[in-house]
Amino acid sequence: MPGGNRKTRTFLGRLPLPERTFVADALRTETVGGMVLLAAAAVALVWANTPLSGAYESVRDFHFGIEALGLDLSVTHWTADGLLAIFFFVAGAELKRELVVGDLRHPGTAILPVVAAVSGMAVPALLYGLVATSMGGTWNGWAVPMATDIAFALGVLAVIDTHLPSALRAFLLTLAVVDDLGAIVVIAVFYTHTINLAALIGAVLGLGLFFHLHDRRRVHGWYWYLPLALVIWGLTYASGVHATVAGVAMGLLLRVTKDGERGRRPAERIAHLVRPVSAGVAVPLFALFSAGVSVSGDTLGDVVGRPEPLGVALGLAIGKVVGIFGGCYLAARFTRARLSPDLAWPDVIAVAMLAGIGFTVSLLISELAYPNPADLERIKAGVLLGSLTSALLACGLLKLRNNKYRRLYEEETLDENADGIPDIYQQGDSPRPQNSTDRESPNAGRPEQNGGPDAPAAPDR
Repeated sequence: MPGGNRKTRTFLGRLPLPERTFVADALRTETVGGMVLLAAAAVALVWANTPLSGAYESVRDFHFGIEALGLDLSVTHWTADGLLAIFFFVAGAELKRELVVGDLRHPGTAILPVVAAVSGMAVPALLYGLVATSMGGTWNGWAVPMATDIAFALGVLAVIDTHLPSALRAFLLTLAVVDDLGAIVVIAVFYTHTINLAALIGAVLGLGLFFHLHDRRRVHGWYWYLPLALVIWGLTYASGVHATVAGVAMGLLLRVTKDGERGRRPAERIAHLVRPVSAGVAVPLFALFSAGVSVSGDTLGDVVGRPEPLGVALGLAIGKVVGIFGGCYLAARFTRARLSPDLAWPDVIAVAMLAGIGFTVSLLISELAYPNPADLERIKAGVLLGSLTSALLACGLLKLRNNKYRRLYEEETLDENADGIPDIYQQGDSPRPQNSTDRESPNAGRPEQNGGPDAPAAPDR
């Protein structure tokens, strides 16, 4: 029987100020990018369903590049293999930070979000398999409904103008980061068919040089790393491994110091610089040339009537909710984690519904799993239908809870003395949150409070 003195951890409690600042900075860019992503997806759908659809297909299938290097690719191929490597680079940097100084640093704080994320990937895949095989289909698309699209989810939040508390936003971000890692593992393991060993060795050596320059020699200057990154990406593509793996590998190699170094940590600083390119350019362009699905009665009938598209749609809309909420509830039930008294289990369900928006990575895996254009069109329709259903259900529940969220948000952001630090973090009797092990000072990681990015970090208090 557990001892009575074992400490209870609060799940979705108030974030420490450095973590809240980091999350707010990351999600601010992702929210803007999410709005651009929504616009790009809408343009793609309209463009593909008008008399200009022929022009859309011509642009999407146009090839360019260096043929001698095997890089004469279509526009769609460039956005999927090239631009999404930037997206996975940022995801790798975020994961590295979480593993070193974030909630994934210690097993006690990591178990609940990791269990939720893993079950949120496993249950949709299993539900897909049950639906598809029971209707005479195949397991080919099992990985499609596993992913969460953080940018699309934040775009939806911006559209409905909800005041989601920072703890719920941070939880959604953690889910998406772990999902991205799971997606890249799936892509690398299950969608690599042939290996060019020489190119793979070259890519690994390039990553070793990247690590040596960045972590060991502390070399600065983008002009060193951009050419090297292009070489690593090209060698990874030539090796037969999906080129986006190069992006997440470089992100994971970025340096994260536990003491905050000078201002932002290197991984945080680099991710901060690259994130606008990822969220505002790379992901929307991928959506523009991947989301152009013909929407008609026949297409929607295929989603409902064919096993694989229906499995994808149900995996996203139902599997994600069951997996994430079930994982959270069971982890809380069998550990010392307790839900924050400011929130309720319907709030976790709402976030799980948002996680059912699997747009970007789901479309990428669809293209890898279904090379036949006719099959791919139906699977993409299933992704769109499942993501749209998840978004609508989440919007309904979030709007019902928005008054509560607004009150929590106002408490979190109130700054009557205008010193840049919310008053709730300066209350002497305010208990320290128990869902994080971060021990930095309130100003750590805040360049504007510390005299700029090159100023020394504030001492611990």
